Amino acid sequence: MASTYSVGLLRAFVAQHRLVGGDWGKENQRHSHPYRLEVVFEGDTLDTHGYLLDISVAEPALDAVCDRYRDRMLNDLPEFAGTNTGIERFAGVIADRIAAWLVVGGGHVRAVTVKLWESDAAYATCRRAVG
Repeated sequence: MASTYSVGLLRAFVAQHRLVGGDWGKENQRHSHPYRLEVVFEGDTLDTHGYLLDISVAEPALDAVCDRYRDRMLNDLPEFAGTNTGIERFAGVIADRIAAWLVVGGGHVRAVTVKLWESDAAYATCRRAVG
């Protein structure tokens, strides 16, 4: 029987943005969200130590991703140029960054899922294959 393993990490940070391209009331004005980031790494095999991913290596990489956005205005960053900064796109941008890192340092990880909460009631997910 084939197995699929997963390892998850959580982070939290605050960032600001404003929505563009439509009339979304207060969301069109600069505001902040207390984002909660859940990242799940998935793969079918473990390394010789029984790890899918060395968490002690993944944590600093994930911290660097969060530091990129912490206390920043998302609309001012090049990865959001000409686009809306909604939570779906933001989850995709983060998933792309993590998947790119995993190609180099991701052990046996074959996919990553990002779940990004912008409040206690609203989140978006994005799953990316690695490699």
